[in-house]
Amino acid sequence: MSLKIVVLAKQVPDTRNVGKDAMTAEGTVNRAALPAIFNPEDLNALEQALRLKEQNPGSTVGVLTMGPPRAGEIIRQGLYRGADTGWLLTDRLFAGADTLATSYALATAIKKIGDVDIVIGGRQAIDGDTAQVGPQVAQKLGLNQVTYAEEILDVRDGKTIVRRVIDGGVETVEAPLPVVITVNGSAAPCRPQNAKLVMAHKWDHCPLEAESFVTLSGDERGTTLNQWSVADVDGDANQCGLSGSPTKVKAVKNIVFQAKESKTLTANDADVEGMIKELLDEKIIG
Repeated sequence: MSLKIVVLAKQVPDTRNVGKDAMTAEGTVNRAALPAIFNPEDLNALEQALRLKEQNPGSTVGVLTMGPPRAGEIIRQGLYRGADTGWLLTDRLFAGADTLATSYALATAIKKIGDVDIVIGGRQAIDGDTAQVGPQVAQKLGLNQVTYAEEILDVRDGKTIVRRVIDGGVETVEAPLPVVITVNGSAAPCRPQNAKLVMAHKWDHCPLEAESFVTLSGDERGTTLNQWSVADVDGDANQCGLSGSPTKVKAVKNIVFQAKESKTLTANDADVEGMIKELLDEKIIG
């Protein structure tokens, strides 16, 4: 059967390079001060989507992302690996969104795309680590959901068969279509970019990127990608961006734990009992 698959992907700041300028005065991430990368677990999700496309002739894969105009690069990276299309949600009204506002925006976009069989995203983004957006999108759309997926084994008879990670092992579950699936980083890594697809799509751009792409190429090359505002997806501005975000981040810091002192213990009972007593006294255990 042919499937219409949407991959939720995010351009995230590289949290390995958090510095003093990582936060704005409003308590949001200063994305301009950090290198931008494709969220790692979203790449795992993209690979699962591309495998489904290969297994089900006639299927299509689209990449849906939200962010500033430069986030169009995420769509291109998806196209370079085999995706068919993409949609960029970009609007000042989307800025500063927490998970609640983000999931609202993504859900309205998925409704606009229409007739989607499977929505696949990474378990969580490295700039927040909440793992909330995928389940919130499923809830807002009233769809079935499977979380912590490691592999989408098959789609047949209107159902997906998914192997997912649980405490102490794995389990295989079935979920009727349409479904939202979030994928773990333990899933198969995403395939590399294809050289022919890079050449075919390297000038594809969103309208707000057009000026810089014309400057680079010397003429207006490439396909214009889908770019949607709050109004384009019939969104409620009060539920988007900072207006729709009850979560407020106070600070982001890079913390390195360093031992100030150390002790060497032997295997005798007195040393072990002493260590346990100290841990209990310090309220570290117990």
